[in-house]
This record gives sequence, C-alpha cells and structure tokens, in this order.
Amino acid sequence: MSEAKRLAAEAALKYVEDGMIVGVGTGSTVAYFIDGLARIKHQIKGTVSSSEQSTAALKAHGIDVFDLNEVGELSLYVDGADECDGAKNLIKGGGAALTREKIIAEASKQFVCIIDPSKQVKYLGKFPLPVEVIPMARSLVARTLVKMTGGQPVWRMKDETSPIITDNGNYILDLHGLQIADPAGLEAKLNQIPGVVTVGLFAQRAADVVIVGGEPPVEF
Repeated sequence: MSEAKRLAAEAALKYVEDGMIVGVGTGSTVAYFIDGLARIKHQIKGTVSSSEQSTAALKAHGIDVFDLNEVGELSLYVDGADECDGAKNLIKGGGAALTREKIIAEASKQFVCIIDPSKQVKYLGKFPLPVEVIPMARSLVARTLVKMTGGQPVWRMKDETSPIITDNGNYILDLHGLQIADPAGLEAKLNQIPGVVTVGLFAQRAADVVIVGGEPPVEF
C-alpha cells in the first residue's frame, strides 16, 4: 500500500497555494506529503505540525514550523486516517497524535484527508478507537467506556511495563469491538467523560475532501 499512500499524498499537493501556512498531520501517508512539500517549500510561508515526529521531519527538510497560536486560522490541513467512512467521518490516533490533530483540523478552513484504499469502511470501528486520557483517570475512563459502549478498552503500551505517552503527557486507551453507526453522536458523548482529553473520532469536524490513493487517485 506504500505506492497508494504516495499517490494520495502527491495528489494533495495541488491544494497547497503560494504563501500558505499548511497544517501537517502525522503518520506514514503524511510522511510522503512532507517529502512532496519539501519540493515546493519555497512557495509556502511555513507549516503547523500535529506531532513532534512531523515537526522533526519538516525541520529536517528546512521547512519552518510555527506554533498555532502565532498564526490563527489555517487555510489548509492535510492528514491521514486509520479509517474513513462514506460520509468522510474518520478514526484517527493510531500514531497517538489525535489531540493535536483535532485542534489543527478545527483551526483549518479545509481539511484534506489522504488515505490508501484499505482505510475505507462502511462503518467505523473495526480499527480500535483511540481515546486520550489524563493518566490519573485511566481506570475511571476505562470503566465508563465499557458501560457506555460495550467495547473493550485496552491501555496502549510500548511493552509490558511501559505505556505509550502522548506528546501531551497522557495515556491512550484503544477501544475495541465497536460498530459506529452515529460517529458524531458518539464523539460528543465520549468527550464528556471526565478525564477524557479527546477521542479519535473526527465526525463533528469531518474531512472536507478525502483522497484515496490509486492510478489515478479518487477524491470525494
């Protein structure tokens, strides 16, 4: 699927306009977009990044990275997804950057999502739904998720003793066993659980354009 990812990323470059500050997401598909952006870096003013990983990649290419607070509303945000349904609702957070990704998506006029064909689904939920939580609330949130959804939350770990820590210093619970018929409604409910920072459903702010990599890429 690497070629499909590259083709989707290349197709997204047409949305980049001269003088833009571009919101840049995180993940393997976005890595190809960053490589493409490096070729036209002289045309843009800079970027806002959703993760330390992407920031490092952008700076390695000599691309300026700004703090979102410095730039205000963005014209464009380009990011990938772990799942995408036909209404452009997404599950994101496989790379543990969901909170910053959600903030940048909300701050952007246009959100372009780049995916390979394997990410397209009828219903979201086969990919475990990431939920970023304040560390002290991990058990509370996990119990509440079970009661509320019937799903099975799993604490994301690097190994048997080391949890994944987000760039914000928090934990991730991956919620398994869902078939999400109302993504926006579930997103709103889960965001109200005390201790939840945000949830990896992008439905209240879904993608505006989805590019599916292929020969040729397909947009909807």
